[in-house]
Amino acid sequence: MNLIAAVDQNWAIGNKNELLVRIPADQKFFRETTTGKVVVMGRKTLESFPNGLPLKNRTNIVLTHDHTYKVPGAVVVHDMDELHEELKKYDSEDIYVIGGETIYRQLLDECDVAHITKIDYAYDADAYFPNLDERPEWKITADSEEQTYFDLEYYFYRYERVK
Repeated sequence: MNLIAAVDQNWAIGNKNELLVRIPADQKFFRETTTGKVVVMGRKTLESFPNGLPLKNRTNIVLTHDHTYKVPGAVVVHDMDELHEELKKYDSEDIYVIGGETIYRQLLDECDVAHITKIDYAYDADAYFPNLDERPEWKITADSEEQTYFDLEYYFYRYERVK
C-alpha cells in the first residue's frame, strides 16, 4: 500500500480540517497518481472535499465509527477488520492512504511507499503525518529538484520501507 500527503517543515498536514496550502502542481501530482486507484480516508478527510463528495475516477473507501454514515459513490467501513476485508479486493500497489492523521497512523506500518510533498514552511496546524525522517525503516529513494509556487519552496519525495 501507498501513502500520499503534503507536509510542512514539522510534518503538519492540516488545520481545522483544511489543507495547509493548495499548490497546483502538488494537487496535479495527487490527481495523476491516484486516478483509477483506490483511496482510503477517514470521514473528516472526505468531508473536507468540495461538497463532501468522493473523488472522481477512484474507488473511495471511507473509515468511520458512525454506522449510520452513508456516502453515495463511496464504500463505507466501520473498523480496521472491515477495512482489511474490503482492501483484499484490490491490488495492494493500487491502494493510496490519503488521510487524515488518524488513518495515516493506523495504516503506516502496512504501507511500503510514501509519496510526500515537503513544503519549506511551518504552518499553524492541528493534524500531523508521522515523521518518516525519524523512522529508520523509511528511506528516501527519490526526490525532485526544488519546486516553487509563488514564494513557497517545496520538494516531491518518495520514501520506501526498508525490508
